[in-house]
Amino acid sequence: MAVTGILLVLFLIAHMLGNLKIFTGATSFDHYAHWLRELGAPLLPSAGFLWIQRVGLLTAVLLHIGAATILAMRARAARPVRYAHRKKVRGSYAARTMRWGGVIILLFVIYHILDLTTGTLNPVGDPSRPYANVVADFAPERWYVTAFYTLAVVALGFHLRHGVFSALRSLGQQTPGGEQRARLVALVFAVVLCAGYLLVPFAVLTGLVS
Repeated sequence: MAVTGILLVLFLIAHMLGNLKIFTGATSFDHYAHWLRELGAPLLPSAGFLWIQRVGLLTAVLLHIGAATILAMRARAARPVRYAHRKKVRGSYAARTMRWGGVIILLFVIYHILDLTTGTLNPVGDPSRPYANVVADFAPERWYVTAFYTLAVVALGFHLRHGVFSALRSLGQQTPGGEQRARLVALVFAVVLCAGYLLVPFAVLTGLVS
């Protein structure tokens, strides 16, 4: 679960950096999007790299969900009889956040693909005009899209905070005082990544990008 989570986090970082190129202007952003489609040519067909990436990400997501399911089943099997009384602990909140957060993220990914990948739900929906697609998507009159995007990113932040902490501990970060450092690293990383993703929709919403 930690390994697949790391692969997904690396994609999130790259995707966020790519999104931020929108602040360099329409020409630069469109050029970047077209470059991604032609990356690997002539060895790969047009959009070949993107399809390899999509298949890899789908595999990582399915393995990640499968690992989460297996761990949940093992935890339940380890304690088949419920506690008569169980005081609330920090971990229980994190676990609940991971569950509903994962559902929100999954629903958002499906919407995001239909919106900015296939263009089915996008007002412009023109693959040759990615900048225009993004601006139309988060236009002020479509505030509900920005609201849903914000909800998904916040859920992602909670998911990352707990997930990065757990991954650091699972992969050997066990030195004295390491738990607090791991929590701090996870929190800072989650906040920075969320801020990076939210910059674009709110820049469009407020007219900074148009």
